[in-house]
Amino acid sequence: MTSIANSESFYLSGGKTGVLLLHGFTGSPASILPWAHGIHDAGYTVSVPRIAGHGTNWQDLNKSSWKDWYDSAESAFLALKENCDRVFVGGFSVGGALALKLAQIRGSEIEGLLLLNPSIFDERKFFQLLPLLKHLLPSIRGGTSDVAQPNPPIHGYDRIPLKALDSVRTLWREVESDLYLVDLPVLIGYSVNDHVVNPNCSHTIIDNISSPSIREIIFERSFHNVALDFELQDLIAESVEYIQDVLTGQFEHTNESDEAELINAEFESIVSQLSLDESAPTTYLDELDRRGEEHFVHPDPKLPQVDQSARIALIFLIGGPAYLLLEYLTGFTFFGTGPWPGVLLFIGGVVASIIRLARNDDDFEDGAAV
Repeated sequence: MTSIANSESFYLSGGKTGVLLLHGFTGSPASILPWAHGIHDAGYTVSVPRIAGHGTNWQDLNKSSWKDWYDSAESAFLALKENCDRVFVGGFSVGGALALKLAQIRGSEIEGLLLLNPSIFDERKFFQLLPLLKHLLPSIRGGTSDVAQPNPPIHGYDRIPLKALDSVRTLWREVESDLYLVDLPVLIGYSVNDHVVNPNCSHTIIDNISSPSIREIIFERSFHNVALDFELQDLIAESVEYIQDVLTGQFEHTNESDEAELINAEFESIVSQLSLDESAPTTYLDELDRRGEEHFVHPDPKLPQVDQSARIALIFLIGGPAYLLLEYLTGFTFFGTGPWPGVLLFIGGVVASIIRLARNDDDFEDGAAV
């Protein structure tokens, strides 16, 4: 059971053009409900599925993975395609990553993408600790809704399940590495004051997809969830205009014959710079053959040896901050000692490192080979 209103999947029947909208991580269909209704009011059929593990409780989300979420998105897409001649796919936050993944796999069946503050990476240090933390903590406290408008409706979990969050990292890697496969018209909107997803995610998408046409929207008064914020009407208007422009041919695809001519011209330019004149003593190709015949000896560097004191120092340097992070996230203390064990471990690691470095300097000065 859940206390989140409007958290179930919903389907709004309209015309023969369909729009699939995907909500974000820990969210629910309630988070994009106004966006969906705005597009439907313009005459389109809109499907908003509840992604696996969402809209119930955070424990259910911890039992799912990104592949389950993708299956939810793909199933809803196929169901929508049965009733519509042309289908667009939109996604908010991590839902944007799922939309991109769907385009990478089923791009030939999709008319275009609508991406709202899409998330494809997060460079905060906390995410690097997830492979360890997910085995120590089932979840952490979630933040408040990142909406500038006062009193937004509850639309997601108040806790963040860490196993599921680590699976988000896997989805990000999959999507980012294959961005070049996306060759559809794209509408991408991002907030300059987003406190959840860095706008650099949108910039990276724009720079790396192969789309012939990209329309960019910048939201200045809304935070992360624009669909519940001040610029909702702008989001709806831009979405409807984009869909209409794609349907009427305003977004032109790359001409394949022109692209082929460009590739041929570049190849001819490269070949023209190679000297194939056999009257010359050597040609460029001869030089390549000669270099290929030279014997190359691979280096065989010796791995550095790590002694016992270095291992102890490293354990202390890592263990101290790890204890402090655990104490900060969970409130756990060792026999009520607070953060002091972590502080002392870190200081001990620093002292051990200094002593070891000082000893190495003495060895060098005593006659180490130069």
